[in-house]
Amino acid sequence: MVSGGTYGTEDIVHGAGYGRAILILLLTPLLWSLPTAFMIGELSSALPYEGGYYAWVRRAMGNFWGFQEAWLSLVASIFDMAIYPTLFVLYLDRLFPWFQQGHRGLYVGMAVVVACALLNIAGVKVVSHTSLWLFFALSAPFLAIVCIAPFKLGALAVATNPSRSDVGILTGLLICMWNYMGWDNASTIATEVEKPQRTYPRAMLVAVFIVAISYIVPVAAMWMTGLPASSWDTGFWADIAGILGGPLLRFGLALGGMISGFGMFNALVMSYSRLPLAMAQDGMLPKIFGKLHPKSKAPWVAIAVLACFWMPCLLLGFERLVTLDILVYGTSLFLEFLALAVLRFTEPKLRRPFKVPGGRFGAIAIGIPPMLLLGFSIVRSEHESILGMSSFAFGMILIAAGFVAYALNHAVKPAGWTQPKPKPQPAA
Repeated sequence: MVSGGTYGTEDIVHGAGYGRAILILLLTPLLWSLPTAFMIGELSSALPYEGGYYAWVRRAMGNFWGFQEAWLSLVASIFDMAIYPTLFVLYLDRLFPWFQQGHRGLYVGMAVVVACALLNIAGVKVVSHTSLWLFFALSAPFLAIVCIAPFKLGALAVATNPSRSDVGILTGLLICMWNYMGWDNASTIATEVEKPQRTYPRAMLVAVFIVAISYIVPVAAMWMTGLPASSWDTGFWADIAGILGGPLLRFGLALGGMISGFGMFNALVMSYSRLPLAMAQDGMLPKIFGKLHPKSKAPWVAIAVLACFWMPCLLLGFERLVTLDILVYGTSLFLEFLALAVLRFTEPKLRRPFKVPGGRFGAIAIGIPPMLLLGFSIVRSEHESILGMSSFAFGMILIAAGFVAYALNHAVKPAGWTQPKPKPQPAA
């Protein structure tokens, strides 16, 4: 749910150059991923509830902010989920340019949404097994690139022409942040994970290291070949594979890019669909969103409704989707770090099998680096436009709409919602 492989990192190299790209890929997990993984490790081990981060924020700060956390996460998912079918189509175009004509690519993206929705309705076990095999398949072409690149030292300095991409270093940084985000998505299915108190912290810390290595090593390998950074753009890994290993490797990597987009979307449908389920169980959404499939027990109504919102954003384009995704997601992430700190003060005796070191100061300080990085998304969003306004203004409207949605929800259900889940017993 965090990484679909090295696919999607091309614009980081184009915008920053090799040296700075590797530096960004190295520092971002330390300043962005590791603090988030520590925060998720503590909260998921202490409160392994269905709905994950929504349940944590509601527990720490009450119904209003719990609702805002869920709202922001669902709004961010609209843009985030459109990215993966977009990547699927971009790599498909590298193999078959025929799909670039007319609306053919859009229809393919919509087909990906429908297919993954149906696969998720089939059940969590199907999704998890599919995603595991997809991971192995998409990693193989990059291993081949890393093995071949040392034999091409400096040989690709004039191999390609500069791309027409206008991505700069700031957009490259945001794309890197997007590639390293999503650690909290796994928390929404905590009740479906065996021994979550032990599993989550260990998985988070190991995953940060594995994901960073999978991004940095292939980029460093291509730096040795002398291939100009100006040649890179989204989907360019397929062309690199063709230059190094011929048509067969090019086909394999482009197919891997399609697999990556499909696999990530497939896994994230499972995560995001649990938010409406948890909210419906708490009374914050109509009960129909809590309706489960009789055989698979998947929240099929929530999956179907979310799919209808994901499809229209397929027209926005990769860079704009990333900018909006980071902006809205970052606001929800801020609430999660705030919940971590608040619970240290309000529930100091809460049993925490995994704990962020440094006491209360550590719980507060760990959220500072990710929030500083989010400032770059605000700067970049001022230069993107959507519906005749800046992406920042559009994002602020979406965030403010959560306040209106809460008021309407509360007006329709004046009797209130169910109480937060009972508190776990403190350690003896």
